[in-house]
Amino acid sequence: MTGAFHDRAAAGRRVAELLAAYRGSDAIVLAIPAGGVPVAAQIARALGLPLQAAPVSKVLFPWTTEGGFGAVAFDGSVWLDQAAVENYDLNKTQIDKAVAAARAKVERRNKRFGFDPSALKNSTAILVDDGIAAGSTMRTAIAALRKLGARRIVVAVPTAHSRSLEALRKLADEVVCPDIRAGTPFAVADAYEEWRDLSDDEVEAMLKS
Repeated sequence: MTGAFHDRAAAGRRVAELLAAYRGSDAIVLAIPAGGVPVAAQIARALGLPLQAAPVSKVLFPWTTEGGFGAVAFDGSVWLDQAAVENYDLNKTQIDKAVAAARAKVERRNKRFGFDPSALKNSTAILVDDGIAAGSTMRTAIAALRKLGARRIVVAVPTAHSRSLEALRKLADEVVCPDIRAGTPFAVADAYEEWRDLSDDEVEAMLKS
């Protein structure tokens, strides 16, 4: 299957069309850095809503910089995929080291991007990433938003694997995704014609623009 979107900005504009009911509401657009920020920036702009970064980091397997077995959210909460821990026979030292690295990344981004948890209480949160593969990042973010008192949680992503999306439908109040895919292998990048990693400098500039 070819790319459904030219780039993340185009994807954000497409998702914004599906969120038209929230235009001018009291909702807050929450972007998961880094890839979710250019998507969320377009959504916030189109709907006239405030934009905030909500840092979440995968808890990575020791042998990769991509695959994870859990995540740490912006409030410091941790979710681990126990099945993955057992399948890969991860020991406590490996787990603790991976969680600590993820937590340090989240804390650094919270400070740099100005995450404000007080704004989320009793709010409608539109939680945005550039796509969902396994779903651990989004699952952890939803749980954190519940703890912070969000009234309604809307997951809004351009692309996702159907299996992960179905699991998230049970956790969020609403899920919006124009490009749903199935089968393996699955990679979020496959939905985009142009795809690259973003630096924290670029993310910060988008949040301030």
